[in-house]
Amino acid sequence: MFDAAVFGSLFLTLFVIMDPPGITPIFLALTAGRPAKVQKRMAFQAVCVAFGVIAVFGVLGHQILDYLHVSVPALMIAGGLLLLLIALDLLTGKTDEPKQTKDVNVALVPLGMPLLAGPGAIVSVILAVQKAGSVATQVSVWSAIVAIHVVLWLVMRYSLVIIRVIKDGGVVLVTRLAGMMLSAIAVQQIINGVTQVIQGA
Repeated sequence: MFDAAVFGSLFLTLFVIMDPPGITPIFLALTAGRPAKVQKRMAFQAVCVAFGVIAVFGVLGHQILDYLHVSVPALMIAGGLLLLLIALDLLTGKTDEPKQTKDVNVALVPLGMPLLAGPGAIVSVILAVQKAGSVATQVSVWSAIVAIHVVLWLVMRYSLVIIRVIKDGGVVLVTRLAGMMLSAIAVQQIINGVTQVIQGA
């Protein structure tokens, strides 16, 4: 009742797209100046928001897209372009970290969405759920979705410890590597979207 290949494939895809190591410095910047207890609560809230958005699109993705008259290839191309912009920022070190404000719950926006539950993750989940034809595959898909959110929560909750371990240089290295992998995924996503449009025509 479990497909390890499907689980591993989707987990790795979401890991690269949602980038737990890369979200660490952004999370710290957004929650700077708040007590540790508040930071931990915001980490949990951000993951809950991201999981809620991902779950809704996983279950009702096609219905939502049909209602908005948006095709999956169009969403793939748009998501790919947005991911490419993010990837280029990661590669060049020009990421514009939103400044935290005391009056706004940054765990909801921008952390939960669109930083975690962005178009790339949404499209990946919609396609994975669509391809899952058996109960075992569905279980594997949703297990991967839950697993990546658990990882995200752990990384953000213990981000202060992680920063002390890998230091600023380690964060920069991981961010650059994630940017390179993300750019490749973005380009492939655009190619897949364009290919589907051509095949559909």
